[in-house]
Amino acid sequence: MLKKALPFYIIFMLMCGIVCGCQRQRIEGEVVPVYSSDAYEHPSLFVHHVTKGSQVLVECIVKGISFRESDHSKRKIGKVMVWIDGKRNREVSSAAFIINGLTPGSHKVKLEVVKLNHDSYGLRKEFVVNIPK
Repeated sequence: MLKKALPFYIIFMLMCGIVCGCQRQRIEGEVVPVYSSDAYEHPSLFVHHVTKGSQVLVECIVKGISFRESDHSKRKIGKVMVWIDGKRNREVSSAAFIINGLTPGSHKVKLEVVKLNHDSYGLRKEFVVNIPK
């Protein structure tokens, strides 16, 4: 059942991110788009993950930081450092990715959004995944 529902959940989360990013905020009678320059001053990170066998499907919603090095807008550029059980696993330059090959048991996953020179943006999320035997 999870196999059939997984694509639906991924599409649902992506659509929620798109809809939330296109809304407008009303501040003291003035309509200000969420995508104004103010939105990029305070980056934020939301992480959704799903375990499927020995794989962990990860989706990151990052406000104010782009993962495209060719993005020449006023956005900040970055990447995600993936740590598993306290050891650096890899660098990811996309908002959605899969962690493969985890052994059965419990694993602590830490994600950190960093600049291209590896300086931290201060955005970190940690979660525990349980891989079935």
